[in-house]
Amino acid sequence: MRMLDAVHEIREQDPGIGGIKLWLMIGKMFKTGWMPGRDSFLSMLHRHRLMQKPRRSRSTTNSNHRFHKWKNLIKGLTPTRPNQLWVSDITYIDLVDGCCYLHLVTDAYSKKIVGWCLAESLASVFTLQALRMAIEQAGGGNLSGLIHHSDRGIQYCCDLYVDELQRHNIQISMTEDYKPTDNGIAERVNETIKNESIYRQERRFVTYKEALEQIKRFIDFYNNKRPHYSIGLQTPNAAHRQTGEQKKMWKNKFYRKSEQSLRINP
Repeated sequence: MRMLDAVHEIREQDPGIGGIKLWLMIGKMFKTGWMPGRDSFLSMLHRHRLMQKPRRSRSTTNSNHRFHKWKNLIKGLTPTRPNQLWVSDITYIDLVDGCCYLHLVTDAYSKKIVGWCLAESLASVFTLQALRMAIEQAGGGNLSGLIHHSDRGIQYCCDLYVDELQRHNIQISMTEDYKPTDNGIAERVNETIKNESIYRQERRFVTYKEALEQIKRFIDFYNNKRPHYSIGLQTPNAAHRQTGEQKKMWKNKFYRKSEQSLRINP
């Protein structure tokens, strides 16, 4: 019972820790001769239903579907203004028991997250909700000249999503294979959210509501306060109000100051 109490105590701090690591940790807590062998310890966990469930491989992209897959329109394209190229992706957020899914739309020019939705499902209605948020911030109406780029997942190819894009005259572009680099900006935004916000938590989120509150705070911080190297250490919101020439001038000014600083303080 003392060992089981120790298991519960450790799992409160790290709900995802596995049986072998528990055995090693608890072995240091008990006197020599008290601790059972590894297999006996794992059997004890099994009897008391304390074994971790096998980690499921999570995929957010299902491209095996009947819907039309669109060509890649952005090879070699460098956006020169906001709302010229949006990139979309979905990533999963682990909870203590299960996961939820973050649907994102990011402006490739400013790196601003212009649309998002955290949902407990991969259903296309939530992907559409993120898109509609992005369309609203762009003023809605006719958005011709804007390209929407994504993977070939069913959420982006389905009639509901494509109809919404076409209603606003948004061109549709998709990756041609399954390399993450084909949607690199969206993947980097995913990594930033996870590495700087999600994975820095002392524990996994317990509930969807808890995850929603944290992610909402981080997206606000990311858009309005966090400087971004690729836009001259501006915030995405600041860059989103500029044109390509303004951003280029700001970046050149930033790098000149950096070089001067290095000459003065090598």
